[in-house]
This record gives sequence, structure tokens and C-alpha cells, in this order.
Amino acid sequence: MQATDFIKKWEASELKERSASQSHFNDLCALLGIEDPISADPKGDWFTFERGASKTSGGEGWADVWRKGCFAWEYKGKKKALDKAYDQLLQYSIALENPPLLIVSDMTRIRIHTNWTNTVQQVHEITTPDLLDASKRDFLRACFTDPESLRPSKTRQALTEEAAQKFASLAQRLRSRKHDPETVAHFVNRLVFCMFAEDVELLPNKMFQKMLELSQKDPSEFQPFAKDLFAAMHAGGRVGFEKVEWFNGGLFDDDTALPLEREDLQELLAAAKLDWSEIDPSILGTLFERGLDPDKRSQLGAHYTDRDKIMQIVGPVVVEPLLAEWAEVKTQIEAAMSKAGSAKSRSARTKAENEAERLHAAFLERLRGFRVLDPACGSGNFLYLSLLALKDIEHRTNLEAEALGLPRGFPTIGPECVKGIELNPYAAELARVSVWVGEIQWMRRNGFDAARNPILRPLGTIENRDAALGSGGAKADWPDADVVVGNPPFLGNKRMISALGETYVNDLRKAWKGVPGGVDLVAYWFAKAWEMLQEGRLKRAGLVTTNSIRSGFNREVLKSIVSEGRIFNAWSDEPWTVDGAAVRVSMVCFDAHVGGGIVDGRNVERISSNLAGSVTDLTAASRLLENVEVAFQGIIPIGPFIVSGDTAREWVSSPINPNGHGNSRVVRPFINGRDVARRLEDR
Repeated sequence: MQATDFIKKWEASELKERSASQSHFNDLCALLGIEDPISADPKGDWFTFERGASKTSGGEGWADVWRKGCFAWEYKGKKKALDKAYDQLLQYSIALENPPLLIVSDMTRIRIHTNWTNTVQQVHEITTPDLLDASKRDFLRACFTDPESLRPSKTRQALTEEAAQKFASLAQRLRSRKHDPETVAHFVNRLVFCMFAEDVELLPNKMFQKMLELSQKDPSEFQPFAKDLFAAMHAGGRVGFEKVEWFNGGLFDDDTALPLEREDLQELLAAAKLDWSEIDPSILGTLFERGLDPDKRSQLGAHYTDRDKIMQIVGPVVVEPLLAEWAEVKTQIEAAMSKAGSAKSRSARTKAENEAERLHAAFLERLRGFRVLDPACGSGNFLYLSLLALKDIEHRTNLEAEALGLPRGFPTIGPECVKGIELNPYAAELARVSVWVGEIQWMRRNGFDAARNPILRPLGTIENRDAALGSGGAKADWPDADVVVGNPPFLGNKRMISALGETYVNDLRKAWKGVPGGVDLVAYWFAKAWEMLQEGRLKRAGLVTTNSIRSGFNREVLKSIVSEGRIFNAWSDEPWTVDGAAVRVSMVCFDAHVGGGIVDGRNVERISSNLAGSVTDLTAASRLLENVEVAFQGIIPIGPFIVSGDTAREWVSSPINPNGHGNSRVVRPFINGRDVARRLEDR
């Protein structure tokens, strides 16, 4: 078919969607030189019309056309709103195997939405007259033959890094004007959320960006403008003629706004023009914390931990057990629906269908009551990914239940399912922002509207306090939860007194008498999680720790766990990022059951306290008397006494001092076990 013939035919067509859509698609295939679905795939395994089960909301299939690994395509009648068709594809994207392209058409327009994970989404629109252009036809042909060529180059991580850099310099300038650092951080978090809110259309008509533009001529106008906006977001209201919805959630608890100068407003306006709807909450908090916390500014530009690493904890602790539980329930639902299908009376069929609905409802109730606690939540990376995991599971179970013939469910799991404890006030508020942003993004990406009244659910479940030591020197208590996940602070026992103070460390060791005094700080999080498991207040835990947990006094806390419970999943030596620096860590998932586990990706009968999967527990080996006093642990510097090799050689070659001694008497090479095992560091 020629482009002119296609355009002439479909410009004149008045047919309705149902009678025209497949004919339109087949003609489009002919125009592009692509075999139509029936010719290319008679069995409908990888290229087919009406992909998926009947929808309980009406209609056949989850998508009008589906091509495996390429796209899902939904039609609407001429001049009908395409957003509704796009929302449907989003809602069924999981069931459609998450195609990289989601395409909607009303037979006068073809709108192509990119759908790759972790890239900034792009939308391309091709009208029927555009098909005269060979480049437009080539673009459309690539949707069938080479969708990877349409992948956006900009990642969500790169976008988030760019946004964080812009706000870091603003925060620094505000602090230099003697504004309180916490007030600055709270104000900047509000600005960040306003930019996100207008890009996801929760603030109407680019309201925030217009406010910045109006303030350029007279910067003194910004503060009263912002105060009016924040007041409206606190309880709902109006700014001028524009209606503003009720946000609150604690982020907009008052109308406080700081004055800005022209340079600040120019930088904010440039930031507002980024696509904030696509920022990545899994790193948002970490990057913005470095800009907002004066103590962490030096880490700007440093590495951060990616989501795949975090999922090595969230997967086995949160996702896999719940999916296993759903698989059992789904089998029971399938049996009930099969019984309903073969029932010989209406009452028998109704009884079986009711049983299937009861099974599904009971699982959803359990899932919606599931709580994840991160007792060292930082800026919310683990909480955000745990929230997404729970929402994905709920959505998946609803789709699979609908495919079995049950009524369609609506997602109700929200931010209340995650709990956190964080000592740093900057990080605690950023954790709340990350969770709120993640919740809204998930709803939009899956074709649902964000919650209303308020838009931001209160997140008092993320507490700003110490997770190790409570008031009066007692053990800190943690709220009840189903699981604990997280990345507790990495602080070696030799540095605890200098970093935390002698009084605090003494109180900590006194409160935790069952924990050896020489352990690293992270060990107290293991001890508390294990205590809650024994008390029945927890089902599973997964924590990231320095890899020194496998040896010395630190290993004692793992010995307690494996003696009465088990480590069911572990990674013994993995790369991680702490405060912008690359380190090696262990990841340890444990519960109060018995049995085997997975260590470093291998199934083993038992994981011992040194995170080895051997049948023989080498940690139970006794000392050999022959080795007594044969070796020494080495020198442990307790001050800034280490210098580079170049500096040392300069000192050694210096003249003899007034006492007649050379520096070589006190300047010696510093060598430890790492130098022997790897290479000399010339110190």
C-alpha cells in the first residue's frame, strides 16, 4: 500500500473503533512492509490482536494489538481522548510483559510512549498526513523491527543527578546568608516537591514555573508568592484564580518561605524546566541529602548505591516470600473457579465463586497489612523500593485474579506500609519526600490517579530519633513490623568513641549487655532485629553490614542467630557505597526458622556465622596451642600518624636534628595485612 492510498482511505473513514481498528492496523502493516498479525503468527504467540483475558470492566483483551518485546497497542474511536487508552495499557503493562513501547491511536493520530525502566519517558505523535514523510514511516517501522533504537538516552539517574546539583548550590547560598540549615532544608524540599507536583499535573497549569518567571523582574515578590502557594497546599485553596488541592502530609505544615535573590530565581527556573515527573526516588534522597546537609556537601558527585544492590535485600526478605504465598493462594483460587465452571447448579457455582473471592480478599487484606521497617532509613532508599515492591505485588495479584474471572481490584497499598527510624533530620524528611514521590509516580505509571484529600498521606511512621539507644540510656524500641530491612551505620568499634562520644558508647554497651563490647556499631541492629524475631514481633530481617561481621567479636551476633534460627540468604562480600565512598559489605537475611539457604547465589544446606556455606562450621574450630604467641595483630594507629611515602622519604633525607638524631629513627614503613594480601600502599 502507498502512503497516499492509506491517507486517502483513512482520512475519509467514518467507521467506529470496533469495526475499523483491525483493518486500520492491517493497512498500516502493509504500508510499512510488515506482515500483519494473522499472517506472521497464526497461533498468536508473539504477535496478535486482542492479547489477554477478558476484562471484568468490559471488552476483550488487555490490548488491541500486542507484539512481544516491541509494543502493546490500544485503539480509540476517531477524535476520542487517547489518555484513557494509555491508562489502560499502563494498568495491564505487567500482564503484557512490560513492552518497551505503549502505543495508542484514534486512527487519525498514533501516539508512541516509551516504557523502558529507568529512562526518562518520551512521547512521539504521528498524524495520518505525516505518513507521507519517509522518516515518520521509518520511525513507526522501528516500533515493529527495532524498538531498542527508540530507547531514550537520558536515564532517570542522570536527570536526578542534574536536579540535585542545581539545588545543592542554592542550599549553600541560603546557608551562607545565615538562614538556619534545617529551615533551608525544609524550604528546599518544598521547592523540589512543587516542581514534581506541577510536572505530574497536581499543581495546575505550570503554576510554580509561572511564579518563578513573574518573580524575575522583582525578586522581592517571590517570598509572598511562595507563602500564598504553601498556605494553599497546606489545606487546599486558591492562588489567584487557580485552584490548589490539599497536599499537607507535614511537608506543607505552614507557609514559611525564604527570600530569594535574582541569581537564585534564575537557577530555580532552569531547574523547573527539567522533567521532574521522571526523577528517581531510589537515589533522590541520597543526592539531595548531600546538598542539604552541610556535613555531607563534600560528597556531591560521589557514587551512590544503585537499586539492584538494594533489591538483593528487599527481594528475599519482602518480595519472594509474598509471591510464594500468593502462588499457593492462586492455586486455590484456580481450583475454586474450575469448580464454579463445572458446577451443575447456580447455587453451587455461586458458592465456588464466593470462595475464590474470599481467598483473594484474604490475601489482599494480609498484603495491605504488611509492614516494612527500616530502622536506619537514611533518606529512604530501602523504604521507597519496598513500597514499590508491595504495590507491584498487589497490582499483579489483582491482574491475575481478574484473568481468572474475579472482579477487578483497585490498588490501595500506600506509604503507610513503610516505617522508618532516622537520627539525621535532613535525611528523615527526605525519606518522606522520596516515599511520597514514589507513591505518586507508581500510580501514574500504572494508569491510576494519585490519592486525594490529602494528596500526601501523613508519614509519622518515619521517625526522627536514635534507633540504638533510647531515653534514659535504655535500649531503643522499634515499632512492630513484618520485616526489617536496611543499611545501618558503618562505624568500626575503634572509632565509636571519637565519633559518638565516650558517654554515649558506654551507655550503649551498658544497655546491650548481651552484645560483646568490641563490636562495630552495626552489630546492635542485628541484635535488636534478632530480639524482635525471638519475641514474635518480626518475621524476617535483612541488613547490610561491613564484611567484618564475618569475623572477630562482630561474628558473635551472627552466632546467636544461627544457633537458634538461620541465615536464609547472604552475600558475603559485595561492593557498596557509604557516604560516597566505595566499600565491601556483607548482606545478611535471617529469620527464626531452621533449614538451608542461599549464599553468594548458591543453594547450601546451612549458612554459618562466617557466611560460608560449607557443611563443616569452621567458626567452631578451636585455637591450636602451637600458634600461641606466634603472630601479632599488627600496629593500629590511633592518631594522624600515617604519611605518604614521598613525605616520609623527604623527612628521612632531612638533616640531623639538634639532638643528633635522624628522622629515620622514628619514620618507618607502615605495613599491615592488606599490604601483604594485595599490594604495598607506600605509607
